[in-house]
Amino acid sequence: MKIFTDSRCTEYARTGHPERPQRVSRTVERLREQKELPLTWAEPIEASEEAILRAHSPAHIHCLKHANADFDGDTPNYPDIYKHALRSAGGALHALQAARHGELAFSLLRPPGHHATRDQCMGFCYLNSVAIAALEALATGAKRVAVFDFDVHHGNGTEAILLGKPDCAYYSVHQYPAYPGTGARPIKNSYNVAVPPGSSRDTYRGALTQALDELKKFKPDVIGVSAGFDAYRRDPLSDEPLEAEDFRWLGESVRGLGVPAFSILEGGYSSDLPELILAYLKGLSGIR
Repeated sequence: MKIFTDSRCTEYARTGHPERPQRVSRTVERLREQKELPLTWAEPIEASEEAILRAHSPAHIHCLKHANADFDGDTPNYPDIYKHALRSAGGALHALQAARHGELAFSLLRPPGHHATRDQCMGFCYLNSVAIAALEALATGAKRVAVFDFDVHHGNGTEAILLGKPDCAYYSVHQYPAYPGTGARPIKNSYNVAVPPGSSRDTYRGALTQALDELKKFKPDVIGVSAGFDAYRRDPLSDEPLEAEDFRWLGESVRGLGVPAFSILEGGYSSDLPELILAYLKGLSGIR
């Protein structure tokens, strides 16, 4: 298992903001101390502008580079945020490359990306790393690319960027109603499974199974996983029931698809995030 991370992604913060540096720093610490899962570590380089422009407009890049105010109440204009977002996108691209070479790969970086649209930063997200990687895969030889998003919030940005592209399909399981208010039903090549707040574990796992079954029918060459851990029952930003064991099962389920897959960190804001990520990685690796 190859982990892509960079300590620079922990250098920005805003007091009280849930998307905090400890999400990565504490997870790195936990993964380095554990002995069950063999890991190799790598730092990503920044994504190229060519790769970014497949998913985002030139105006969006200009805005990110030259912003002089917060993008919205959830999405601050941190110093050097464009560089941080480029490295996060770079982690997704490197994880894609590793997966295509037969390696298991997880990009452990911030900021997350799946709410960023072609032209807008929102929901803690600046560049849409998984969409950038999906379009890179198509541009470099893949015939069919799927994105599986198990973050508890609908990835409206990923859906919008990939919508209608015949060689891409997006599969999202998420709480609805919830932020950002999208994803109530399937649309075109976007297979949305909306789960009500306060659902049971059986209901939520059934929704995840439903999406994975649909993904199998698409028969992708490669899968990008938006790995959000905020459907966890103790997460402060959702009202859903999953336990650590469910994330291990999710990893096993992705492994069981038998298709090259790479995963990137999206949400997950509880203090248990390191354990949830470790459980998922064990599932991906086939370790009980």
